[in-house]
Formats: sequence, C-alpha cells, structure tokens
Amino acid sequence: MRWLVGPDPGAAAARPAVLGAVVGTLLALFMLSPPGRCSGGHLNPAVTLALWRLGAFPGREVVPYAVAQLTGSVFGVWCAALVWGPVTGRPPVRHASVRADPAWGDAAVLAAEAGVLAGSTLMLAALLASPGGRRVLPYAVGLATALVIGVLGPLSGGSANPARQFGPALLAGDTGRLWVYVLGPALGAVLGAWLAGRTGLRRPPR
Repeated sequence: MRWLVGPDPGAAAARPAVLGAVVGTLLALFMLSPPGRCSGGHLNPAVTLALWRLGAFPGREVVPYAVAQLTGSVFGVWCAALVWGPVTGRPPVRHASVRADPAWGDAAVLAAEAGVLAGSTLMLAALLASPGGRRVLPYAVGLATALVIGVLGPLSGGSANPARQFGPALLAGDTGRLWVYVLGPALGAVLGAWLAGRTGLRRPPR
C-alpha cells in the first residue's frame, strides 16, 4: 500500500488489481511454504472459524489462532511504520486501512464482507471434500483473494479478513467501521459452513 498510493502512485485504476495480484501470490506462496503447511496457512480469523465449522480444524485452536492473527496485524503495521516512517500514517496510505466507497453504507459493506466469506467457505468445503482438492487449495485461495481485492477493493474496501483491517484501522484511528469488517466475515464464515452442511460437504465440527 505504501508503494501503490504513496508519493508515486501510478495509475489509480490499476491499484486494486496490482494489490490483489501481489497479495494473492504472497498468500499462495505462504500456504505452500513449510511454515504455511505446518500452521495450515490460514491468516484470516474468519477462515479459521470457517474451517472449524467445516470440521477441518479443532475448536480449541480457534481463539489462539485469532489472537495471533490480530496481533500479527498490529505488529505488521507497526513494523511498516518503523521501516518507512511517518509516510505510512499520513493520507493517502493511512497505515493501509481500507475504506469503502462513500456510496456504500454499513449494511452494503457488511453484506459484501459476509458474502465473500460465505462463498469462500463453500469453496473451501468443496476443495476439502475432493480427493485432489487439497493440492489446488493454495492456488484457489490466492486467486480468490486477488479477485476480491481487485473487484471489491474500490467498492466495499475488499478486506474480507478481520485481521487485514484490525491493525491498520487501530493505528490509523479509523475504527468507525471496524465492527463491520470484523462481523461481516465472521457471519459469512458461519453462513457458508451452514450452507456446506446443507449440501453434505461439511463434516461434524471438532
């Protein structure tokens, strides 16, 4: 975000697509890496919740994972401020805190965030239920993340991850809509897991 919207932002229309491609690629690479394989590679509290509701992740680990993810969000923003200085906190960067288009109200953003996670949870359920699904899971998640950022970034903000917005919003003092970006994905994860259960894709939660 510092390089895309900083002193030399380039073409504004290309920013969401570039950011989506970068984040999606980094996410897929992390999931394929040894640390990613060891931890499960889910950096999103809503995805952790979804995996638990799908029966693919132990319930006792949900809270520790969420705490680690949210803490990492704050720590990452703080490190960025150390590396690049005050420019990360000033407009237009604002610690990479996302904002929706002014025409999008709270209800619209909430619905978009929930819808993205509901769809992502159904995708996870389908891949986890498929014999070869786990092999393509990192690529599917990376591509889905890139599309969400590229398409919804200019509209709802395209966060789809409570941890993605948590640290940036706190350090930027931009917490007015933080509840939407936290609640929306969580609701979507639960809804998606319920829909997966209705279609026979979900295993009993553990």
